[in-house]
Amino acid sequence: MLKRLWRYLQRYQLYLWGREVIAAIRRIWPQFHGGVVSLHAAGSPHGHVLISYDNHGLLCKMRGQPIPTSHPQFLKTIIMAQTFVDLGYDVDVIHCENQRFIPWKPYDIMVDTRLNLQRLQPYLPSTCIKILHCDTAQIVYQNAAEMGRMLAFQRRKGLTVPPNRLETPHLGVEHADYLTTCGNEFTVNTYTYADKPIFRLPMVVQQMWPWPENKDFEVSRRRFLWFGSRGMVHKGLDLVLEAFARMPECQLTIVGPVRNEPEFANVYRKELFHTPNIKCVGWLDKSSEEFRTVLEQSLAHVFPSCSEAGAAAVVETMAAGVIPVVTYEASIDVENFGFLLEDASIETIMRQVREIAAMSVDELRRRAKKAWEAAHNNNTPEKFERSYRATIEMILAKHGRR
Repeated sequence: MLKRLWRYLQRYQLYLWGREVIAAIRRIWPQFHGGVVSLHAAGSPHGHVLISYDNHGLLCKMRGQPIPTSHPQFLKTIIMAQTFVDLGYDVDVIHCENQRFIPWKPYDIMVDTRLNLQRLQPYLPSTCIKILHCDTAQIVYQNAAEMGRMLAFQRRKGLTVPPNRLETPHLGVEHADYLTTCGNEFTVNTYTYADKPIFRLPMVVQQMWPWPENKDFEVSRRRFLWFGSRGMVHKGLDLVLEAFARMPECQLTIVGPVRNEPEFANVYRKELFHTPNIKCVGWLDKSSEEFRTVLEQSLAHVFPSCSEAGAAAVVETMAAGVIPVVTYEASIDVENFGFLLEDASIETIMRQVREIAAMSVDELRRRAKKAWEAAHNNNTPEKFERSYRATIEMILAKHGRR
């Protein structure tokens, strides 16, 4: 009897041990963010590359699933990795938030976007070429800009909302040999303090829409759009809401995860949900017919962000013929078709919106067509792929490598 009881307890102890191990793995595994995705060059590789960006798109591709379109970083990571494979390198790809990964091989090149270049510096050979892809403005600048917007919000509304885009400052720039970015002059200027070579790349639009031949610009002249991801105060939705609440003659459609920021949504509950000329539809699938309908009905995209490295959301709407109305800090080249806000004040937004709504139909159509052409000519995945390959080949040539 005692022997049977002892064996039972041993089995039960084994069960408890196994349960604890499984629980520990479940807690730790998400910190690896999909682990390491490895791609191999044909034949003997010229060397090894580590990319620390976003491996989710690669994981989806390997599983036969569609590549997500919610953000261009998924496709950009795939293109970056494939570029090095095509140049003859074996490539390992990790997520930039994977803080557990430790290199087990000497890497000849490392590409990062956040903290890993600094963290992994001691493990990299002295000959490793280190490239930081800057997909935000410099973090210290970005944090200061967001806090400035939050302070202005606090003074206007008498309330504080949680920050949504603050990031831990890192020394990736200081450790990098080269920088790349999809932002324009604004973004580049936030990095010039480091005196590092910086290469501009085109932004990427995955969903290219046909030109809306039947768009009625007379009807849409007073229909505007705010479209963006998280960080409502950072991206200026508070300012846009307050401006349109004072312009009942103009309509505003909001596409974005507003309800994910409940403190913000509560402050602007009246404007978001109980103002006749403002419609909040929430986040939409960017390949959906509902999103396409919103784009076809909208004249211009008002996006007064405080800090970007090329606002992807704006270029995505340009690809459907929506005119950009942006701040300088949105990092968008509006050329002769868009509008650059003098500042991000509510009064400036109101004045610019009313000026646009008063323009002739021919002028509005011209600007919309030019915006559409700019996105279709400059922001295709193929354009990014060619530009990135040319940049990498130039860097490799400087180091006498293939």
